[in-house]
Amino acid sequence: MREVVFDTETTGLNPGQGDRIVEVGCIELINLLPTGREFQIYINPGRPVSEATVRITGITNETLRGKPPFESPLVVDRLLEFFGDSPIVAHNAEFDRGFLNYELELMGRPPFPKERFIDTLVLAREHRPGSPASLDAVCKRFDISIKDRVLHGALLDAQLLAMAYLELRGGRERRLDLADDINAGGRGQVMFTPRRQRPTPLPPRLTTAEAAAHAAFVETLGDKDHDVIWKKLG
Repeated sequence: MREVVFDTETTGLNPGQGDRIVEVGCIELINLLPTGREFQIYINPGRPVSEATVRITGITNETLRGKPPFESPLVVDRLLEFFGDSPIVAHNAEFDRGFLNYELELMGRPPFPKERFIDTLVLAREHRPGSPASLDAVCKRFDISIKDRVLHGALLDAQLLAMAYLELRGGRERRLDLADDINAGGRGQVMFTPRRQRPTPLPPRLTTAEAAAHAAFVETLGDKDHDVIWKKLG
């Protein structure tokens, strides 16, 4: 299953007051794991960025000088192409969806419905009710390192969110789905989150001599007059 993790940085907090997007970052996931495909771009908002934005992200008016506006095909067309028809994962998704739809509205393009988004803020609160649910708090909960994150950035935050989303969906451990399933006759199903395979298998750690010693020891076990189970299965 393909999903896209999405994050934005903006000039301020309220698109209703004319604030605009200054950066987008996207990560492609297949079956909850990043594929390596990413999309990031800085955007000229056509207005000054706030002091809070500069302090939090390090993005200044000079940073955005000469960058394309959102309505440029370099931004909107490439972003929508990257989204495709996949679900979009975001933390506090209504914030990012609000800014995205505001930009699309200015261009006369259709907005994204709420149902298109998966909100990891909601997932984090369901996972541990009453606990802090910011992206930083969720990363700390799952021992995802943020020590090198001095400033916020759309792509960096999307990368962190992709790791947090994997954990919120059950991590790399196998999960039991015991819900009734008509197609499965009401039986529980064991589902496994896919793992990346090693390009080269690890060499065996058991030496030939150790294997021979083990086989000789096994021969001394059991009833000599009857075939023991491990010999039948071996």
